[in-house]
Amino acid sequence: MPSFRNERRVRHSARDMFELVADVERYPEFVPLCQALRVRRRSKDDQGVEILVADMEVGYRAIHEKFASRVTLDRLRLKILVEYIDGPFRRLENIWNFRDDPQAGFSTVEFFIVYEFRSRLLSALMGSMFDASFRRFSAAFEARADVIYGRKLG
Repeated sequence: MPSFRNERRVRHSARDMFELVADVERYPEFVPLCQALRVRRRSKDDQGVEILVADMEVGYRAIHEKFASRVTLDRLRLKILVEYIDGPFRRLENIWNFRDDPQAGFSTVEFFIVYEFRSRLLSALMGSMFDASFRRFSAAFEARADVIYGRKLG
């Protein structure tokens, strides 16, 4: 089953990076392959953890797919968990963790994803494209942080 893990040091606070990743409605503006995203439902549990159900449309050239996910935004722990609900995957899960390192003047953004398409054909058509996109994911979020929060010098 394909998976990808990336840990990246960025010159923005862990809190700022969390908020940037949590702002899922903005993904079509800068996330590779993301063409549309709509939040269907938002709620908070009794610990203040926000839970979203969102539909994302991804595509490249003539191939377009839509899938739904449950997104858990844990601001206290600076952790985001994305769990697959339905669409073209057999399995899709990703986790974001954010940690500050104030002495070094940066934060660490950790991204992990595991996925498997239902269809072998779709896997053959989109698999390498997904791999390439995930490799650009962290850089896309860091570049977006530079635009939103200003470029931080280290």
